[in-house]
Amino acid sequence: MKSWLAASMFILGFPAVGLAQIQPPIVTPAPATFKVVYPPAKHTTTAKQIFLIGTAPIAGTVLVNGQPIARSAAGHFVPSFPLKLGENRFKLQYQGQTLTINVTREATTIAPVTGATFAADSLQPIADQSRLSGEPICLGAIAAAGATVQATIAGQTIDLAPQPTVILPDNKAVLTGKAQAQESFAGQYSGCVTLTKPGETTVQYRTRLQGKTLQATAPGKVKVLNPSQLAVAEVITDQGVARTGPSPDFSRLTPLPKGTRASVTGREGDWLRLDYGAWIKQVETKAVIQPLPPRSQVRGVISRQQGDWTEMIFPLQTPVPVAVQQLPQSFVLSLYNTTAQTDTIKLVDNPTIEQVTWQQINPNQIDYRFQLKTAQAWGYKLRYEGSSLIVSLKNPPPKATNPQQPLKGIKILLDPGHGSAADPGSTGPTGLPEKDVTLVVSKKLRDRLVKLGATVELTREGDDDILPNDRATKINTTAPTIALSIHYNALPDDGDALNTRGVSAFWYHPQAQSLASFLAQYVVQNMGRRADGVMWNNLAVTRPATAPSVLIELGYMINPDEFEWVRNPQQQEKLADTLAAGIVEWFATRR
Repeated sequence: MKSWLAASMFILGFPAVGLAQIQPPIVTPAPATFKVVYPPAKHTTTAKQIFLIGTAPIAGTVLVNGQPIARSAAGHFVPSFPLKLGENRFKLQYQGQTLTINVTREATTIAPVTGATFAADSLQPIADQSRLSGEPICLGAIAAAGATVQATIAGQTIDLAPQPTVILPDNKAVLTGKAQAQESFAGQYSGCVTLTKPGETTVQYRTRLQGKTLQATAPGKVKVLNPSQLAVAEVITDQGVARTGPSPDFSRLTPLPKGTRASVTGREGDWLRLDYGAWIKQVETKAVIQPLPPRSQVRGVISRQQGDWTEMIFPLQTPVPVAVQQLPQSFVLSLYNTTAQTDTIKLVDNPTIEQVTWQQINPNQIDYRFQLKTAQAWGYKLRYEGSSLIVSLKNPPPKATNPQQPLKGIKILLDPGHGSAADPGSTGPTGLPEKDVTLVVSKKLRDRLVKLGATVELTREGDDDILPNDRATKINTTAPTIALSIHYNALPDDGDALNTRGVSAFWYHPQAQSLASFLAQYVVQNMGRRADGVMWNNLAVTRPATAPSVLIELGYMINPDEFEWVRNPQQQEKLADTLAAGIVEWFATRR
């Protein structure tokens, strides 16, 4: 390991990394202007506080609403202030110059209902929904505290009981350390009923309070499905997005390969619930007419070598829903609506899979467990060819044989975060956009990696407008050995921008966790940076499964002191050297 590192450092002209000295922050010349780059002059948020990012010449005092604020050695500032509900006005002054920022804080709770009425858009279902015969149908409404609320559906009238409602924080609250349940509000009423007769019906609501009564009809209808006459949906996109619930707010599951078929057991608006429990948008499917529900048996399984991939072929009678779970040195494939008749598994000699075993978990699910030959997984793909499922596992990259080019045979995709005026990313106190810094560092890193023998491709070479999903598609189609998305960080409005700093990394598939942890720690130890954590995160550029794909945040654009490291050309050179050395050493430990 150390020999690879020493060789790479010699080639790059960078001293051997081991005991890095933590240097004081870099201070560049003070700015010539007074500016606020965030928030904009008129800003709306639900956060309880806001930070103001800006800069001014160091000689002098910056006042916010008449009070002086602290600034960095270079003149930058990022103070935080509490926000009251409604409009908040901030007057910033510096040597006769005045800037005004208006921030409106909106409530995150629903205003209490008074009188015999319902809150707007609170009657369930909001959109048409379908449920199986005998399945509980839960109804709800928001009304005044202390009211009597009833719902009538298919001739049944039920009393809805008041329920405590707790508002969950946004997922981004994890980044600010404020991931606790928020305040609850009174007035939520709910209850469930079971219907067995197939057909469609409306839901009528009634609320009574202080002798007054109001009746209303829910905007969505309820349809009870006949279990013996379920529709069948077929996935028509390359990767159907399966989720745990009927909206983009719910978590993703293993994408469904094109051609997957499943019975539809429920609907909410334009979302379909498939028979194995996942939800998918109707637009990603088409209706299929077939006499029986999609069910399959699976018998003998064979493997083959296809270029850099080892493929397992599962002959099925129909394309069924699938799920994947990566575990340490193993890969578990779940086939739903499938019963095993497997007596033979033929595994050809290959560099990836040691053995394959299976277990019928329940009558509708079979799990195949692939025991891998290496602890590091390098990527996978799922597709249907007709009704046969093809599971492709990427073979390990070749071992290095030339100390001068330890990355020979390695293909790396670098993704400079953001790009274009429409997507500048976060902004430093001087107005420098993240997109410019990520491109500079990515190009420097590319040059070093190429010198070390790697084949390197960038998702952008200039100010290109590339959507996150386009970057993910690039990773999946390119199928590099690894993919690294370069970013610099910011925080939600209620974060502590003055004291939050450091290097963090994000991964989604377990095959990328080692790379994320190693690179983040490597930069921290060898650049004298602070650690800001390594996290699992559902990001577009970490979701591709064809390669270990990592997003790394190399510092905070919005932190006044760390910003000086971020924009300093000498530090950018050292950062590119360190990342290149870290990649070399990681490969030395994984193959």
